[in-house]
Amino acid sequence: MNPPIFKNKILCSLEPEIIERLQLRSLQLPSGREVENPGEPIDNLIFIEEGIGSMTTTFGDGFQVEVGLFGYESVMGASALIGTRRSLNKVYMQMAGYGFACRMDYGIAEFGRFERFHDLVLRYVQALLIQACQSAGCNTHHNISQRLARWLLLCGDRSESHILPLTHEYLADMLGSNRSTVSVAAEHLQNAGLIQYSRGKVIILDRLGLEKRACECYRVVKDHLDNYLEVDQD
Repeated sequence: MNPPIFKNKILCSLEPEIIERLQLRSLQLPSGREVENPGEPIDNLIFIEEGIGSMTTTFGDGFQVEVGLFGYESVMGASALIGTRRSLNKVYMQMAGYGFACRMDYGIAEFGRFERFHDLVLRYVQALLIQACQSAGCNTHHNISQRLARWLLLCGDRSESHILPLTHEYLADMLGSNRSTVSVAAEHLQNAGLIQYSRGKVIILDRLGLEKRACECYRVVKDHLDNYLEVDQD
């Protein structure tokens, strides 16, 4: 039997015997599905094959802002492998897809071997930290139009599509802003011929133009996520 072919960057970098020990099970990931909630145990590792997940920090008044995106390069729940008992953030699916789940006890056992899986997870956690740090700086330094362009490009990279099913509410939450401000920023990008924006959907029309409009943070995050597995490649 041929080994399974994965799109997830971590899974496709693992040897068949590691995949077998993880005892993966297929998982549908509909839009809006909650993966983690603050204060709740993290029961599974989730490897996205298609779709986009979002990690947000939520405040007491209900305001939330995105601090991380998950796509086919990721493993959700990795913080539990390095000692986090309960989630500190809300994690949910922003765009529908599917993936594979691994029970946390199997993941912890494999991580404790200090072999390939251990090394890849730590590299991914570092990449996620860089993404969160860059987002924090971006949210305070760059204007809403630049941030929207950055975020749409990162979503396009992960979905491998120029059509993004995103509502006004999602856009506002992701950028830590209100719907009216995001709508004005989206209108500016649309008037420039970079996107087509309607209720519940964004179409990227001019990717190169959108990259020029985005802040430097897009390239920093993209380059690191694209290359975080290449450290030990000869």
